[in-house]
Amino acid sequence: MTRGTPDHHRRRRHLVHDAVRSPSVRRSLALFLPAAVALTFAAVVTVVAVQQDLRMGANDQPQQLAEDGARALDAGTSPAAIAGAEAGEVSIDSSLAPFIAVYDAQGTVVATNGSLDGRPPAIPLGVLQAAQATGRDAVTWQPRGGVRVALVVVPWRGGTIAAGRSLRAIESRIDAIQLLVLVGWSVGLVALVVAVSLAAWLWPRNPRQATG
Repeated sequence: MTRGTPDHHRRRRHLVHDAVRSPSVRRSLALFLPAAVALTFAAVVTVVAVQQDLRMGANDQPQQLAEDGARALDAGTSPAAIAGAEAGEVSIDSSLAPFIAVYDAQGTVVATNGSLDGRPPAIPLGVLQAAQATGRDAVTWQPRGGVRVALVVVPWRGGTIAAGRSLRAIESRIDAIQLLVLVGWSVGLVALVVAVSLAAWLWPRNPRQATG
């Protein structure tokens, strides 16, 4: 493998140095860098805003079910009637349907229409206690790998009631939006490079002559 002579390396460094100091290159960078930063910032803000909006929106139905169920329980409706369907009808790991679980003051399941691996949903006791202490607790519950649930828990007179639904569809939508924003950001950068290069080429070499 042959290596360049010191003079060759020196000439190459000089060429790179001259290119960087070229008014056209410096002008292109001055136009490109702020626009690229702004484009990147806009893409990041878009992804974060959409992700938060979709995730927070996933709590709406569970919250409505939990709050309505708590009011009905306090009015004397039985936990079994609140759960509605047969125990275990909603498979939490595969279904997109919402589920309800009613717990007593000790955190024991009283009635539920949800199941995970053939068992009632075992929501952490700390979540139930937090709902009793604060009046509401909304969390992303991951009972095991590959299962993520938007969960809302509120207290009732005899304990707590939880409602939740799988985040699978929401997270798939977020992934699709992230990919779309990434493609848009990439296309935007390419368009920006072309526009900046064209602007630098059209820029007058001597501004005094252009205005004189």
